[in-house]
Amino acid sequence: MSADAHSHGVNTPLDWIRIAISLFLLTFSIVIVMALIATGNTKIASDVHPAAAAVILWVCIIWMSMVEGGQCSMVGLPPINPDLYKESHPKTWQICQWGHKGDNLDRYLMGRQFMVIFINFTISLAGAPLAGAEVLGLPQWIISIFLESGIAMVLTNVIIGQLTSQVNASHCMLDYINNHFMTFTYWVAALIEITGVMHTSYLIRYMCYWAAGKPVESNEPPRDGIQNLWFWGRVVWSLGILGFALAVTLSALFDGKTALWPGVPEVVGLILFFVLMCVVGLLEGMQIAFFTVAKLPKSERGDAPIALRTCECLFKNGGRNLPGFMCGRQMTVTLCFFIIARVTTIQVDEGEENIFGVSNTFQNFFNTGFLGAIITTILGSISWQLVASAFPLAFLSNPIVYVFLQLALALEATGVCAAAWFLAMIQKKVMGFQYDEVYVGTPEERAAKNHADNPDALNRLDMGTNLEFNEAGTFEIQKKFLSLAKLDAHYSSLREKVLANIKDLREQIRLSETDEEKEAFEHALKLEVAALARVNKEEMESQTFSKSQLGLVEESGSTSESDEENQS
Repeated sequence: MSADAHSHGVNTPLDWIRIAISLFLLTFSIVIVMALIATGNTKIASDVHPAAAAVILWVCIIWMSMVEGGQCSMVGLPPINPDLYKESHPKTWQICQWGHKGDNLDRYLMGRQFMVIFINFTISLAGAPLAGAEVLGLPQWIISIFLESGIAMVLTNVIIGQLTSQVNASHCMLDYINNHFMTFTYWVAALIEITGVMHTSYLIRYMCYWAAGKPVESNEPPRDGIQNLWFWGRVVWSLGILGFALAVTLSALFDGKTALWPGVPEVVGLILFFVLMCVVGLLEGMQIAFFTVAKLPKSERGDAPIALRTCECLFKNGGRNLPGFMCGRQMTVTLCFFIIARVTTIQVDEGEENIFGVSNTFQNFFNTGFLGAIITTILGSISWQLVASAFPLAFLSNPIVYVFLQLALALEATGVCAAAWFLAMIQKKVMGFQYDEVYVGTPEERAAKNHADNPDALNRLDMGTNLEFNEAGTFEIQKKFLSLAKLDAHYSSLREKVLANIKDLREQIRLSETDEEKEAFEHALKLEVAALARVNKEEMESQTFSKSQLGLVEESGSTSESDEENQS
C-alpha cells in the first residue's frame, strides 16, 4: 500500500468497505439533489432557474473547499519561516504576508467564519427540497431520510466541500493555497471583517476577557483616538444590524413567511431555531474548550466530576477521541445549519405584504437568507467560541457537553464520511499536491539550517481549527495548533515516526551507490537521532505523565527502543 493511501485511512479491507458504503451514499445523495434541482424542487431552482441553482450549488461547494482548506493552511503556516517558500510558492508567500501580519489572522478567521455559514445557507437554498417535494418516484421513507432531514445535502457538502479539502490542506498547506482562488477568498474574508457586520463578536470577546479577569491580548500597538472611533463605531453598527436581523426574522417567522415546513406551528419553529442555534454554539464552544484543556496538565483540568469524566473520555485511547469528535461535530453542525436555514429563510411572494412594509428591493434582500446567516454567525457560533475560550473548565462542567461528545463519537464511528479519504487521494494526484516537507524540510532540517519554527506563533488563535489524517486513518488535530505534546500517546506517535525514519535512512545508506549520496543520508540520520533525543527529553520533562502512564510506555516497548537508538 502506498504511503499516500496509508495516510488517508485506506489500510485494511474494513477501510475499503467503509469507503465503498460512504461512496454509495454520497453518489446517491448527489443524484437525488441534482434531480430535485432539475425538477425545480429547490428554492433557487423554483424562483430563478434549475440551471442557475445547479451552478450556484457547485460553485459554493467548490468555494467551501477553498475556504476550509485555506483555513488549515493559514492556521498551520505561521510557525514556518516564509523565506523558505518565497521562491517555490510565491502566491502562498504573498497571501501569508498579508494574513500573518499583526492581528490579521484573527480578522481573516472572523470573516471566514461568516463565509462558511453564508455559503452553507446559499447551498441550502440551491439544493434543499421545497416542502412536499418528490423525486425519482422514491418511496416516502427514503425521501424522509435523505431529503426532509437534510442528510443528502449534508453528505454532499461535508464530504466534498469540507473534509476532502481538510485532508489534503493539512499536509499540503503550501500547494493548496498557492493560487489566486485563495487570494480572492482571503480578500473576501478580510472585506467581510472590515465592514464591521460581525464586530459584535469583538464586544463579546472583550466582555469574556473582562469577566475572566484577563487582559485583552493583541499583536498590534494600542489604537489611537481615530482608530478607537472607527472600531467602536463598527461595534455599534454591528449591534444595530444584529437587532434588526432578529426583528425581521422573528416577525417573518410568526407571520408564517419563512421556509418552515407546512403544519409546524410558529412557536415550534421559534423553539427549533433557538435550540438548534444553541446546539451549534455548544459544538463550536466544545471544540474550543477541548483545545484549551488539551494544552493543560491533568492536574490543572479542574476537579468537577463531569469535567474530569469528559476529559477522560476525550483523551483516552491515545487521544483519538478528540479527532473523532471533530469529524462527528462537522456533520452535526452542517446539518443544523441546513435546518436553521429552513426556519429563518424568509419567503414573501409577489403580491404579499412585505415585512415591516419595506420596498420590494429590500424584501428581495431579506429573502436571500443573509439576515439568518448574520444571526447564526454571531449568536450561534463566534459568541460561544469566545465564552468557551475564556471559561473552558466551567464549560466542560456542563453535563450536556458530555452527552454531545458521545453523540459526535457515535456519528463518526458510522464511517459515513469515509469517502473523503478516497476523494482526497484522487484530488492530491490530479492537482499534484506534495507534502510541505518536500519544499521546506522537516522541523529538524529547518532548525539545522537556522530556520527553526516559531512555536509561539499560534498561541492566541481561538476561532480556527485544523484537521489532518494520521497514519491510522483517523482525524488528528494539527500539532502546531493544538500543541498536544503533553500527551503520552503523542510522544509515542512521534517516536514511532522518528524510528521509522531512522530505519529507512539506514537502509538507504546501505543501498547508496556514491559517496555523496551516502554522506547526505548519514547527515539526515544524525538529524533524526537528535530529534529522537529531543522527544525523549521533552517527554520526561512534561508534567502530564503520571507514574501509571510511564508504566504503559515501558510496557509498550517504546522506551527500550528509543534507549537503544540513543545508544547507537
